Amino acid sequence: MPADDQRSAAPLPPAFQPLQPDDPTSVAGYRLYARLGAGGMGRVYLSYTPGGRPVALKVVRPEFAEDSEFRRRFGQEVTNAQRIHGLYTAQVIDAGTEADTPWLVTAYVPGPSLAQVVREHGALPVRTVLLLLGGIAEALQAIHKVTVVHRDLKPANVLVAADGPRVIDFGIARAADATVLTGTGFRIGSPAFMAPEQAQGTSVTPATDVFALGALTAYAASGVLPFGEGPETAVLYRVVHEPADLSKVPADLRELVQRCLAKSPEDRPTPAEIIEVASNHPEVGGQLRFADDWLPAPVNTEITRRADLPRPPATVPAPPAVPPVAAGAAAAAVSA
Repeated sequence: MPADDQRSAAPLPPAFQPLQPDDPTSVAGYRLYARLGAGGMGRVYLSYTPGGRPVALKVVRPEFAEDSEFRRRFGQEVTNAQRIHGLYTAQVIDAGTEADTPWLVTAYVPGPSLAQVVREHGALPVRTVLLLLGGIAEALQAIHKVTVVHRDLKPANVLVAADGPRVIDFGIARAADATVLTGTGFRIGSPAFMAPEQAQGTSVTPATDVFALGALTAYAASGVLPFGEGPETAVLYRVVHEPADLSKVPADLRELVQRCLAKSPEDRPTPAEIIEVASNHPEVGGQLRFADDWLPAPVNTEITRRADLPRPPATVPAPPAVPPVAAGAAAAAVSA
């Protein structure tokens, strides 16, 4: 095993997972230093740009890579995603859509996912939820501005950073919608956060993401999924036919969440309306600002841990340039 193999490197900070034997050590020149996670679309790794900026590199699952229709759509969606420049989205930096195994590079966000935050710390305070709501709604404005629909907005696709949320994986889920894999046990999207029209296979619009934002907000504010748990088919039935259970959502958030979860897309508010309502809530004092105390202290501690990045090994310095006089002498010696 080479001496610089990352599996034999120094121990990683606790927030990062070591590379496993079946992980690559580099992708298209990006050296991999740790695992950040894995999901339905592939695995995510920590790497660095040549200038030293940390990035998250996602490698697509081999099953998707073998499907030509997925590849075509993946290329289209990466092109669209590179046009999104919202402050509450993770910027797409690079991609290999034609590689044997497609990959995607985004800016690294030092923070846990909203799913992890709620799972480990429970329901969040109303002020925190309002700030999350406003930031994610602004991210949706940036995404929808370039005619992209996220399609898979859920707590796992929202990273919580010190200066606000970051929405990730926007539009990429669409790449797998029409592949043969969707008919063989792979479902793109998460039933608990799907809009009725998405569950029924009809037209998907920006209002679809607003529904998902409503379900996400209910979950963050209560720690409970608004359409319950259980078999996927049962959850999807409730999404389409039954009202959401918002009994544990704080009363002063319930009306806005209910509007977002309207069964008809036309009855849902726009992201701009959501931002306005959140801004006017007494808990935020008339403005959405991500101050140092916007998150509970345990979540801030987790963010600090994720900012403690594995150090790239020092590169060997280039030999010093030969002074002109010495160079001339060396040339004369060679000539002689």
